[in-house]
Amino acid sequence: MDVILYNGNIVTVDKDNPRIEAVAVKGNRIRCVGKSEEILALKNPDTQIVDLEGKTVVPGFNDSHMHLLSYGLSLERVNLNGCRSIEEMLDRVRAFIKEKNIPEGEWVQGRGWNQSLFKEKRLPSREDLDRVSKAHPIVLTRTCGHLCVVNTRALQIARIFDNPPGVEGGGIDKDEKGAPRGILREMAMTLVYKKIPPLRKEEIKAILVKAANNCIKEGLTSVQSDDFEAIKGDFREVLNAYLELDDAGRLPIRVNEQVQLPTLKKLETFLKLGYKTGDGSRFFKIGPLKLLSDGSLGGRTAALSEPYEDETTTAGILIFTPDELYALVEKAHTNGLQVAVHAIGDRAMEMVLETYRKVMEKHPKKDPRFRVIHCQITTEEIIDKFKEYDVIADIQPIFVASDLSIVESRVGEERAKWTYNWKTLLEKGARVSAGSDCPVEPFNPLFGIYAAVTRKNLEGYPEGGWLPDQKLSVEEALYIYTMGSAYCTFEENIKGSITPGKLADMVVLSEDIFNIEPDYIKDVKVEKTIIDGKVMYEKE
Repeated sequence: MDVILYNGNIVTVDKDNPRIEAVAVKGNRIRCVGKSEEILALKNPDTQIVDLEGKTVVPGFNDSHMHLLSYGLSLERVNLNGCRSIEEMLDRVRAFIKEKNIPEGEWVQGRGWNQSLFKEKRLPSREDLDRVSKAHPIVLTRTCGHLCVVNTRALQIARIFDNPPGVEGGGIDKDEKGAPRGILREMAMTLVYKKIPPLRKEEIKAILVKAANNCIKEGLTSVQSDDFEAIKGDFREVLNAYLELDDAGRLPIRVNEQVQLPTLKKLETFLKLGYKTGDGSRFFKIGPLKLLSDGSLGGRTAALSEPYEDETTTAGILIFTPDELYALVEKAHTNGLQVAVHAIGDRAMEMVLETYRKVMEKHPKKDPRFRVIHCQITTEEIIDKFKEYDVIADIQPIFVASDLSIVESRVGEERAKWTYNWKTLLEKGARVSAGSDCPVEPFNPLFGIYAAVTRKNLEGYPEGGWLPDQKLSVEEALYIYTMGSAYCTFEENIKGSITPGKLADMVVLSEDIFNIEPDYIKDVKVEKTIIDGKVMYEKE
């Protein structure tokens, strides 16, 4: 054996052998599991022996939906997370321009603001950003990624200042005189984004490696990442960056790429390259076609069946018509690509689920594993369809920590009861996986497990939890972050549990999350992250 870990409290997430003391690793695979005495008997003079000293070990965490490149880019841009006012946001932008010594005329980008936290209780505007600079084009993306604010210079460069156009699947907010306010929603954001000079491939590679190494520190051994639209250029630059990193053995984390290709032209270009879901190596694989059917709850662009409670003039935005969505899903499904669609509002979810049903009726296929990402504003009928149509609910538990303060104001008391209904999904037999949507939220999976188990925000509010009947057990929460996510990518036979024959991806925790107060789960630290049988991170 190459490595033996013993004297541990090892939670396998394998129902046939749920708790063990020791693991033997040969190469990059788990070879044997059992009691410390019997596993230590397998050692040879070259075996690396690791005494776990009673620590808890779990399978490597697998984030079922995030944006690794966007997260990496956020480290290079103005960090606007947690801003409590528009003035604080502007001050951070000013400081960034000064610190980086950005010349006039060059783009300034930031991400993370959330108007729900602002003391002004309003969206920022181009006039606000103009107070920072009229010479730099500035674009600041909301935390959800579905809305941005830009200054006048950015609007001028995009040629949408003097005569703002209508945008299918998006919108440009205007004042009473018809002038753009600087707020761009959904597809309208691309009018500005496409004017930003694209990154070079070597820059993309460096950003991905840095981002991946940060993920490993939080116990992530696999991520399912949506990256193609992060740079608003040719998706092949991102694809080739990953392929070159993988070929050179420089990709430190396992990545399943959710290929966001929002037009038939882009999808057909990708298919001509010959890729199908599952193609790749142990560290980089092609995943599903990723599409967005609506926006976000915070930005009031999630597509609802009835208008918003606090903005009755809108019921959100559908990115595609039903026919457009069907054409994309059918093209992917009949050409070997799994499909995963972002849907937050109930109107969007109904459209996506019905699209899946129609495609399967016309083109039956064994085990397509269609997915809906987010699944926030549901109904009992929608939840029943997840089980009936065998569609995976790809949830982000940490969303409850951020959204619990706004959900009722957005959708009203009755609809709020059917939001984030993870327990009901599981009880009705639906397949469920878990991720973070980082950089929308932090990727720390222990934050997600905490939110799933307590239904509280990271400050511990509310006492008793929000919609407490939807709390998951620790076992359920760990399962959806490991086996649930592995099932998403057809990898449940090689990932997700500490089982002989599977990849040797494991995490050593500072505390036993099964035997501490649930409120403290968010404070648990990762002490070691093991990928392919090698310690890739060790807490100092």
